[in-house]
Amino acid sequence: MATRHLSTQPADQHSRSRFLDAALTVLTDRGVGGLTVRGVAEAAGASTITVYTRFGGRTGLLDALYERAFDLLRDELLDVPPETDDGVADLIEVALAYRRFALESPARYAMMFERSVHGYDPDPELRTAVLRTTFAMFVGKIRRVSDPGTDSRDYGYLLWTAMHGLVSVELTIRSQTPLSDWFIEPTDEANEAMYRTGVLSMITGLGLHN
Repeated sequence: MATRHLSTQPADQHSRSRFLDAALTVLTDRGVGGLTVRGVAEAAGASTITVYTRFGGRTGLLDALYERAFDLLRDELLDVPPETDDGVADLIEVALAYRRFALESPARYAMMFERSVHGYDPDPELRTAVLRTTFAMFVGKIRRVSDPGTDSRDYGYLLWTAMHGLVSVELTIRSQTPLSDWFIEPTDEANEAMYRTGVLSMITGLGLHN
């Protein structure tokens, strides 16, 4: 498969950022159904031909939006407080930042991880690049609390899938009519506490320690 290369010319960056900000707003406010070239152009106050000129079409726009979403996730993880002497606590802080990012825009999160945009399949090289920027950071946190000789990537993958599962189920429950007898209170505090318990259980089960 031919790789779809994103434009990196400095002169294009301001204009591209304006369109990508508009696309993120459309995705958050209208969901994937509004994520069309026309919808993004209208949100940016521009013509559809301008979007085609900047991105080459819908796929190019989605590729750029996909990359931007992972850049935002990376920024969220980088905003976690500096490392302390407690590597496990630091890892939990990263996990909590991941949850906050998902809750901030469920539609954005779904685009990144759940193939929510019909007919859109991110280019494999693009997926590799964006996952490397975030997953590598996560693996670095795992390495600090792993025993010598363990594969931090395996442990990172197992912990990430646990985090993803917990977040995805929470998002699904939040999107539905509340159940009167559900055992988790419908508050952010209760859901965060359950998420924290799940993450800590996986950390403990993997034998990660300071």
